[in-house]
Amino acid sequence: MVVNGNAKSVTAEVIETLDQILDSGDLFVSRSVEESEGIARILVDRGYGTILTGGGDGTFTSVVTAVVNEAKRRSAPIPRFGLLRLGTGNSLAWVLGASGAGEKGSGGFRGLAVDLSRLRADAGSRWLRLVEAEGVLSPFCGFGIDAEMLKDYTRVKGLLARGPLKRIAPGMVSYAIAATTKTLPSYFVRRTPHCRVINTGSDAVRVGEKGSILGAPIRKGGVIYEGPAKLACVATIPYYGFGLRMFPYAEDRPDRMQLRVTNLSPVAFVSNFQTIWRGEYEDLESTFDFFVDDITIEMDPPTAFQIGGDVRGDRKSIRVRLTEPIRIVDFYAPPRG
Repeated sequence: MVVNGNAKSVTAEVIETLDQILDSGDLFVSRSVEESEGIARILVDRGYGTILTGGGDGTFTSVVTAVVNEAKRRSAPIPRFGLLRLGTGNSLAWVLGASGAGEKGSGGFRGLAVDLSRLRADAGSRWLRLVEAEGVLSPFCGFGIDAEMLKDYTRVKGLLARGPLKRIAPGMVSYAIAATTKTLPSYFVRRTPHCRVINTGSDAVRVGEKGSILGAPIRKGGVIYEGPAKLACVATIPYYGFGLRMFPYAEDRPDRMQLRVTNLSPVAFVSNFQTIWRGEYEDLESTFDFFVDDITIEMDPPTAFQIGGDVRGDRKSIRVRLTEPIRIVDFYAPPRG
């Protein structure tokens, strides 16, 4: 198991609890991408059949990318992956049914112990495709307001961590403060980037209301979308962090990712917040959804870009491709026979 030592819920007590539950030598604590790559070499050397990550989406992204690359380099089998809910956003935890650290009881942290015991007993699994951008494998990535909010969240979290609210700094409170005081207000005056999405893969199609298909397929080399975009994002799972159902059609086509481009105004976002959160908001004039498998997104001017909830900086052009599937622990899946 690989735990992110910087994650919100990874305390000394959590590490001690995991060390007691797991066999000696099977717990690794990583605090950087470089450490993840070194750990990946050890994991592939030892031939683990299942590798768990303890943290949020960024931890999962970092570990899976490092292990898959190392396994492919050696022509070794790619293991099954699992997730324990120890980070902040945890979009994958909503998809896979991970419990989280929960409360500390006589046997350690209840949620972790429950998930680990389920895993050892009969946890099922399924195949999951990811998106690949800049060589990184992740459940989602995106340009625009989501990446800007992540930058604002990091600033707010840093400020709160210096004062009496430091215990709640890494969490929903900081996201709410960042969104309402920084990110959304800035979009009233910020120039909206011009976005161009080019199909560099198989036929793409536009998705309409209730998942219906609109119009003719867009062939390789065709322009999928061109125009203003406050957000241009891609995913293979329905959720962003905290249960925000940003990609309601992401699981409809196992051979495609969902691309979402939106020019929704801050006022419209706030006014329709609940339906947007549930993935029920539909406005074909401001929000454009597509099924794609290989695209290039161009932004003018260069715009903030994030992969798996980690901001990568401003980018002008990014190619995003659908990966081959990996096997992943799914606590909602039927138990193993």
